[in-house]
Amino acid sequence: MQPHGNIRFVKSLTQDMPGAITLALLAGVVGLASGVVCALFHAALTLVVRVHDQVTAQAQASPWPMLLLLVGGSALATGIAASLVRRLAPAASGSGIPHVEAVLEGEMRPAKARLIPIKFVGGCLAIGSGLALGREGPSVQMGAAIGNLVGHLSRRDLADRRALLAGGAGAGLATAFNAPGAGAVFVLEELVGRFDARIVLVAIGSTVGAIFVSRWILGGALDFPAPDFASGGSAALPLFLVLGLVVGLASVIYNRCLLGTLRLMEKVPGPAELRAAVIGGLAGLLAYVAPDMVGGGDDMVTRLIRADVALTLIPMLFLVRLLFSTLSYAADTPGGLFAPMLALGALVGLGFGLIAAPAFPGLGVPAGAYAVVAMGAFFAGSVRAPLTGIVLVTEMTGGSALILPLLSASFGAMLVTEMLGEPPVYAQLRERAARSER
Repeated sequence: MQPHGNIRFVKSLTQDMPGAITLALLAGVVGLASGVVCALFHAALTLVVRVHDQVTAQAQASPWPMLLLLVGGSALATGIAASLVRRLAPAASGSGIPHVEAVLEGEMRPAKARLIPIKFVGGCLAIGSGLALGREGPSVQMGAAIGNLVGHLSRRDLADRRALLAGGAGAGLATAFNAPGAGAVFVLEELVGRFDARIVLVAIGSTVGAIFVSRWILGGALDFPAPDFASGGSAALPLFLVLGLVVGLASVIYNRCLLGTLRLMEKVPGPAELRAAVIGGLAGLLAYVAPDMVGGGDDMVTRLIRADVALTLIPMLFLVRLLFSTLSYAADTPGGLFAPMLALGALVGLGFGLIAAPAFPGLGVPAGAYAVVAMGAFFAGSVRAPLTGIVLVTEMTGGSALILPLLSASFGAMLVTEMLGEPPVYAQLRERAARSER
């Protein structure tokens, strides 16, 4: 940054020092409140998923009675989640990130405070029933709702209320993945798309507050703990670029499959609750047949990057996860896209790595390293937010040695999506949500 840029930055913070101090304090309040709510959501979801896993194990041991409970319980849970959303808080449907972006762009109204309990309970029911959805979407939207509520109660002006809303969203993401840096970068790169001193202040203050309290509740364990993979040095960067090109194509397929599934489900007659219940029942059946295929994919990714997997299994795993994750999002229940995207990216990267590792043994890069890098590249291709993806994957895995490969692969992924003219997934979902409200 040039000297005059530094002067402008400092001046923008100091010209309204009392207001900036108040805003910083409010950012801390937003972060603490978001951290508590989102950490409790994480803990509750972990408990519900554990119960679901126990029922699945019992169903596999003694099929008929427990299988009926597994399928019926999953169908009932997703149906209730869809009903809560439709009747009480329609904005709580899906990820919530497109809604937050639309609010910040002035295209939609902020959600009312009742969205928070609906998103909390609905997310636990939907994700806990086995739908391939992530906890980060609900966490981001609940954090944004908390930020908006604090801004409203403190009677701040519109600009500050939007800053607090964005800061709450970043705090939610930081809590969801124990990734404070990603939460702050996400606010600037994806939500507001510009560098504004007051938003930087709020984003950092909110994420720090959220991580402070969430680590006290949940601990500080990595979300996707990975070994210290070798990066292969600069000699491996062209190979990671090729990986990025492959992942970019996969991310375009994902985006188009997701939007196509949503359009298809809109044409299916019947109440939303029934459609959600059918999808939930399918999740129960899939959990019985292939437990790793349901849920956000966190545990699956953690195991895959450490285990020996047959290359022939990867295409089937990717196809099943692709179809099920897009179908899960079409259930119109609370649930995010980050975790499913990261899981799909890991599968593509692992398949690539199982070919590249023996083909280029001199690089010393194991297949798991390609999987980790592909997670960030897939996010960059689908969301078009490469810095968020790189910081997120680095914080989740602790793999700082892979930053250069992440940059190379993210470049390749974004190159493909730009060449194919594929819009960012959240931009497409935001336009869809805005059209439905008009």
